[in-house]
Amino acid sequence: MITVTGESVCAGVTFGPVFVFSRGESKVKRSHVESSEDEIERFEKARKKAIGELDILYNKAITEVGEANAMIFQIHQMMLEDLDYTESVKNIITNELLNAETAVAQTCDNFVAMFRAMDDSYMRERSADVKDVSERLIQILSGKNKDAIVSDKPSIIIADDLAPSETVQFDKDKILAFVTEGGSTHSHTAILARMMNIPAMIGAKGALNADFNGKDAIVDGFTGTVYIEPDEETIEKMKAKKRETDKQRALLEKLKGKASVTKDGQKIELCANIGSVMDVASVLRNDAEGIGLFRSEFLYLESRDYPSEDVQFGVYREVLSKMNGKRVIIRTLDIGADKQANYFHLPKEENPALGMRAIRFCLQHTDIFKTQLRALYRASVFGNLAIMFPMIVSEWEVLKVLEIIDEVKRELSEEGIACAKKVELGCMIETPAAALISDILAKHLDFFSIGTNDLTQYTLAADRQNPKLSFIRNEHHTAILRLIRAVTENAHKNGAWVGICGELAADEELIELFLAMGIDELSVIPSFILPLRKKITETDVSAIKDMVLSKYLM
Repeated sequence: MITVTGESVCAGVTFGPVFVFSRGESKVKRSHVESSEDEIERFEKARKKAIGELDILYNKAITEVGEANAMIFQIHQMMLEDLDYTESVKNIITNELLNAETAVAQTCDNFVAMFRAMDDSYMRERSADVKDVSERLIQILSGKNKDAIVSDKPSIIIADDLAPSETVQFDKDKILAFVTEGGSTHSHTAILARMMNIPAMIGAKGALNADFNGKDAIVDGFTGTVYIEPDEETIEKMKAKKRETDKQRALLEKLKGKASVTKDGQKIELCANIGSVMDVASVLRNDAEGIGLFRSEFLYLESRDYPSEDVQFGVYREVLSKMNGKRVIIRTLDIGADKQANYFHLPKEENPALGMRAIRFCLQHTDIFKTQLRALYRASVFGNLAIMFPMIVSEWEVLKVLEIIDEVKRELSEEGIACAKKVELGCMIETPAAALISDILAKHLDFFSIGTNDLTQYTLAADRQNPKLSFIRNEHHTAILRLIRAVTENAHKNGAWVGICGELAADEELIELFLAMGIDELSVIPSFILPLRKKITETDVSAIKDMVLSKYLM
C-alpha cells in the first residue's frame, strides 16, 4: 500500500480505480517572421476559432454543471477579447517579428506572473485560466487538436491540476474523486469538486505517477489522504467511515428546506459567501437562506479595465434573479491592500492594509463608485438586494455614502429607470473604530456584517498576510469576541441586525456563543450551511446562554 497525503478541499470517502491524467503541453518553437501583418492575421483567425470552441464548451457545460458554473467559458472568451492581452500578442509580433505561437506564450507568461504576484489567493488561481486560454490558442496555431479526456469507467482522477476546459471533457458520472498535486482551495478543480460534492484533495505530492493508472485506490477527503492498493485493514476501516459519512450526509439532506431555528425557537439566517455568478449554483444546492457576502471586487480584478455600468448590472441582475427573492448582500468595491489591479494605478504604500483601500478609495473616486451604485440600484428590481460598504471607520463616511446614494437614485429617477423601493444598507465592521462607534453607525444603517478576518488583524496588530504571525492571530481572543458582542448589542438597541461573514462564522465551536449573543446571520462558504444548521437545530440557547457567555467573555 502506498499512502499520499495532501490538503482536503471536499470531504467524503470513495473507492475506485485510478485514472492518471497527464497533459502534454505544446512546445513552442520560436521563429522570426517576415511579415507581421500576415502573422497578426493568423493570430486573429486562431483567436476567433478559440472563441468558437469555447462557445461549444459553454453550451456543453450548461447541460452538465449548470449555467452558473459554465460561465467560466464566457470569462475565457472575454480574456480572448481583452485588449491588454491581444495588444500584447500583436506588439510582440510587430516589434520583435516573432511567430504568433511565441507571442502568445510570452504574453501568457507575463500575465501568469502578474496574477501569481497578487496576494489574494482567488486571484492567484486565475493564472490557470490564462494558461488554459493561451494553450488553446497555441494548439490551434500549431494545427493540433486538444486530446479528449477518456475514462470509460468511474475513476479517481489524479492530475497536476485541471483547467476548466479539461474538467468539462470528463463524463461527470464517471468521476469518483479528484486528487491533484497542485491547485488550491480556489482552483477550478476544487470548485467543481465542491459543486459535485465528491471527495477531493490538493497538494498531494507524489500522486501523479503513471504507475498508479488503473490501480485500486481509496480517497479520504476528510483527512486529505489517498491510499493506492490499500491493504485489507485500511479497506475495512474506510468502508466503516464511508457508511457513517453516508448516514450523516443523508441526515443533513433532510435539513434542506428547513429554517435554522434552535430548540427554544431562536432563528438565525445561514447565508453564503460568494465571489462570482458561478458560485450561485452551490449556494442553491446547499440550501443557503441568502447570500451574505458577494465580493464585487472580483468583477474588477478579473477585468483589464473598469467594468462598465452595463457589465456590472448584468452580473448583479443575474445573481439576484437566480436567488429567487432571497436576500443578496453585495459588498461595494473593496480594492487595495492584498487586492490590486494595475489599471487602478494605486500608489505603492508602505502599509497597504492601512492605506487607500475600499470605501476610502471609492470616496476619493466617486465616478467609479457611482457607476457601481447605478448598476446596483438598476439591478435592485430583479430581486432582494442589500448593499454594504467595507472598511468604514467613521460616521462621516456613512453620511457621505448616503449622500451619494441619494444623488444616484435621483439621477436614475430623472432618467426614468426603476429602482426597488427599499434596499437595505449596511457596513462591514472590520476595525475596532467601527466596532466602538457601532451605536452611532446603527442610527443610519439597517445592518452590520462583521468581517472577523480584518477585525482580528487590526485589533491584534497582526498582519493577516504574514505567516510568521499566525501564532498571534487568534480569532477566539477575548478582545475579538467582546467587540462582536458590543456590536451586536449596539445594533439591536438601534433597530439594526448583525451578521458575521468572516471565517469565524463557520467555527462550530463558537456557534453556541453567537446564538447566546443574539447574532442574526452567519455567512459561510456554501458547503458549511447544512452542518451549521444541524448544530443550530440541536441547540437550546436558554439552557447554555449564561455558561457560554461566561466561558468566552469573562
